[in-house]
Amino acid sequence: MVARERRGMCGLAGLWVRAGRMPALTAMAEGMAATLWRRGPDSAGCWTDPEAGIALAHRRLAVVDLSEAGAQPMHSSCGRYVLSFNGEIYNHPALRRELEAAGTQGWRGHSDTETLLALIAARGLEAALQACVGAFAIALWDRHNRTLQLARDRLGEKPLYYGWSEGRLLFASELKALRSVPGFAQGIDPGALSLYLRSNCIAAPWSILRDVYKVPPGHVISLDPDALHAGTGQGQARAFWSLEQVITRPPLALDEHEAERALEELLLDAVGQQVLADVPVGAFLSGGIDSSLITALMCRVSAERVKSFTIGFDHAGFDEAPHARAVAAHLGTEHTELYLGTDQVRDEIPSLPDVYDEPFADSSQLPTLLVSRLARQRVTVALSGDAGDELFCGYNRYLVSRGVWDALRRVPRPLRRVMAGAIGLVPPQGWDRIGPVPMLGAKLGKVARMLRGGLTTREIYRASSEEWHGALPLLADPGLTSRVDAMEPLRASPEEAMMQWDMAGYLTDDILVKVDRASMASSLEVRVPLLDHRVVELAWGLPLQFKKRDGRGKHLLRRILSRHVPDALIDRPKAGFAVPVGAWLRGELRDWAEDLLSPAALAETAPFDVPAIRQRWDQHVAGSHDWTGSLWGILMFQAWARRWGAKC
Repeated sequence: MVARERRGMCGLAGLWVRAGRMPALTAMAEGMAATLWRRGPDSAGCWTDPEAGIALAHRRLAVVDLSEAGAQPMHSSCGRYVLSFNGEIYNHPALRRELEAAGTQGWRGHSDTETLLALIAARGLEAALQACVGAFAIALWDRHNRTLQLARDRLGEKPLYYGWSEGRLLFASELKALRSVPGFAQGIDPGALSLYLRSNCIAAPWSILRDVYKVPPGHVISLDPDALHAGTGQGQARAFWSLEQVITRPPLALDEHEAERALEELLLDAVGQQVLADVPVGAFLSGGIDSSLITALMCRVSAERVKSFTIGFDHAGFDEAPHARAVAAHLGTEHTELYLGTDQVRDEIPSLPDVYDEPFADSSQLPTLLVSRLARQRVTVALSGDAGDELFCGYNRYLVSRGVWDALRRVPRPLRRVMAGAIGLVPPQGWDRIGPVPMLGAKLGKVARMLRGGLTTREIYRASSEEWHGALPLLADPGLTSRVDAMEPLRASPEEAMMQWDMAGYLTDDILVKVDRASMASSLEVRVPLLDHRVVELAWGLPLQFKKRDGRGKHLLRRILSRHVPDALIDRPKAGFAVPVGAWLRGELRDWAEDLLSPAALAETAPFDVPAIRQRWDQHVAGSHDWTGSLWGILMFQAWARRWGAKC
């Protein structure tokens, strides 16, 4: 690939204490950063100001320009700012030219970090971030005002935690870095636990631990000496980008042909920016629409033959590898596929509480971890097709026609409950054998839950996306609400309302967390071209009929892809990136699960409603119900709590 600047995914950490309270600042910050070595195995740096009580640390994964000119933490040329930066500013060459035209000179190197610092010095932090195209998390210390600012990219691709312990402010890319600080002993936040049980992940700004938060996507958190003295709270949050504002903008005046051309040009530009590196770059290829499109566009803009990666499973209904192989053959990529047996996948389960050092239970975390490890053997950077579903109406819950729901609403609720009961007469495994839709039993179970509800858009969404459906297995529910709970639909159509909620919650708190932690555990940088904010803004400026057509989603993406890959290689039911966890819990993982779900184990970690959990476990083992999602959530929480010694 063409080398143009120094970039690389990294880990950042640091702490701020009242002056005189902690003399070993450097050792403390370096210890925090050391826990993040997989995020940045190539080098480390630390800067401290004992008088101010601040320390910034950094771990680096080298991707472009290995010189020391871009070492972090980095000082601005004016001497005012110190920056620890994790991420990529894809348009930084253009930003550097703008700065040069305005008089900036004397560059020390070619890093996007240096460009970002110069931009901050010239325009201020928020204006600088608004000008950036990229994925990033930053900690910026202002030496003049003695203020700390923490910021995160628009959609939340890069993580950043911050919180309080014994009056000290701690911040880092992952929770394990905070845990390394002596005296850190924050317990489980019951409200965050309730959010977790609903969706198997924890929505920003909350974390699983008390007094520890996530920087919300698209926000800057400002902390001053008064906040440090208080030793608690979330700080002052300001948005530099807002999904809600994007959704409420007037629609773009484009016909379908113009929209298709604009989207393809923008995607080509985004992919073109993101393939630049001094190390090998590849693509995750599942054979679905999104990953196939990104791979095809990579083939257009890359000077070298594209490397693509997929994994297959020796379990019927879960193997997407043949589809990926066919697409790779058509595109002419240098394709690597690895077939995994059940034992190989299951063997990764004990590592999950370390990889995801906050409870997280999307079972596709397992194949994501394994494909990241596979790709890292050949490349250091991989592009993925994530976000196509949320932006272009791809999930099954979007595709049921409004006419169907309107008709069902006219059916009396008692009769709808009879219909739901009829679905339940066939065990999930029986529906799966009927096919051809993958995991048909679990999907029909969600339909049954919808039929029992009021069939409002919000109820349909919750029935399809939540695990315990309003009956959390807790003795007391703190009732903490997420950003999505408080978010009113900004578009009239149910499809766009659900896309909005998924963009604000599921994408950020589940999909991007899954990809970041799995890839970083293998020291692999993953880039997501569909989350270039220009693509996001264009997509929301287009009408629904450009995305959903004849009961199928991703209409424009399909149109663009059809010029690169024959439709016959792509058209098939949506499967997802799944492994047969439900079957394993009835078989090979049963003893492991029984240990974590024993009444004694459950009572030890949190105020669980043990009989409710045990009832689901018994029903799942018997095969009368498929409770994979909710049980996997409890199991991942229990495994995490055992690994980290955490309790409510």
